[in-house]
Amino acid sequence: MAAISATSLPRFQISLPRFPLLSRYIDDKRKRGIAANYSAPKFASGTVRSLSRRFLLSVGFLPILSDLNLALGAPIPQMEDPEIVRTRKLPGGIRVQDIVDGEGQAANEGDVVVFNYVCRRSNGYFVYSTVDQFNGEAMPVTLPLDEKQIIKGLKDVLIGMKVGGKRRALIPPSTGYVNENLKPLPEEFGPRRSLMSHANEPLIFEVQLLKIL
Repeated sequence: MAAISATSLPRFQISLPRFPLLSRYIDDKRKRGIAANYSAPKFASGTVRSLSRRFLLSVGFLPILSDLNLALGAPIPQMEDPEIVRTRKLPGGIRVQDIVDGEGQAANEGDVVVFNYVCRRSNGYFVYSTVDQFNGEAMPVTLPLDEKQIIKGLKDVLIGMKVGGKRRALIPPSTGYVNENLKPLPEEFGPRRSLMSHANEPLIFEVQLLKIL
């Protein structure tokens, strides 16, 4: 029996039928691919937009932006203006600040008053106080509002105050301890000496009126 070689076999051509929908789909994809190559600005902007969104998502900016939008849409709470302590000037160069308004009758010249006070230098350094800084015990001062017994600056500060009221005042030397007989003065030698050593400079007094006798 004769051998059969590959060259002796008849050649068959198979022609596959064309599918109009498939070929149209392939042609459209090719056209879109070509069009995409020539639409660089649109492609770039789309890429940047996509990258920007991915960048925001990666660093966590989107939750912040959404919270910001919610915050901007929320009503803003009304803020109250801080209380301003105003300074007024009295005759003699005394400067007074009303810290707390008291209640009841106001003190007048000649009245006998009971009060606590803190004395400081104009630079803020402590000099003396009738209230102990450690245990809170107080030794209030009782004095008549008379220039012969109390320094003029402090008398002018106390006049017009009501019980429970507090004032802060800068008292110049001309209305302060012009002589050693004027009060208030600490009973202890050390604090009294410390106070008198600063008698020739402006002093700050913080006073609280406790009682009018």
